[in-house]
Amino acid sequence: MNKISTRWTIALALIIGTASLTLQAAQNKPTADTQKLKGKTVAILVADGFEQSELVGPRKALDDAGAKTILISSQTGQVRGWNETDWGEKFPVNLQLAQARAEQFDALLLPGGVMNTDRLRTDPRAVQFVKAFFDVGKPVAAICHGPQILVEADVVRGRKLTSASPLKTDIRNAGGNWTDAEVINDRGLVTSREPSDIPAFNRKMIEEFAEGPHKPVGPSSSSTNR
Repeated sequence: MNKISTRWTIALALIIGTASLTLQAAQNKPTADTQKLKGKTVAILVADGFEQSELVGPRKALDDAGAKTILISSQTGQVRGWNETDWGEKFPVNLQLAQARAEQFDALLLPGGVMNTDRLRTDPRAVQFVKAFFDVGKPVAAICHGPQILVEADVVRGRKLTSASPLKTDIRNAGGNWTDAEVINDRGLVTSREPSDIPAFNRKMIEEFAEGPHKPVGPSSSSTNR
């Protein structure tokens, strides 16, 4: 190999090496999206029988956006998900409901699951915990059967929301405006119908959690994303 060829080989190697390091640095550098919820702490309230996909997907989205997520339950040790047609995985409980206070958190996520919400709505501590977020206007996201505990907490009156279709009569009887939509936001309350809505649910949830508390004033002003 002559001197000119050697110089070109070295130069090319340096260019490739520099480009590789630049790409690696770009991949490792936090983006605006991954930092959108940095410094935020999100409560996730569940009992045995929550729909597993409605915890795992939204929780990952929150973690990826920089939030700290805390799994809360009245149960000790672990809670078990329901994976469509059978029992799913077990997840460690990070904080006992008896020790949880709404003021410790910036936002609340309520996964669905029939068994999960049946247990939560009959637990006065869970109902009061949820209501405390609405009392101060902190954002809440609930999917599928998750809004059932909102009915029990009497916080849907005058709001537009969606849910699993079996809840529509309960929501309307509680004064809510139930609408069949992929995702609805009403003054920081984000709701969706089912697991297939999770991508849209996650986007709107992160947007509202990043925005922070809302002060409920006047008539409902809601937006629908289909």
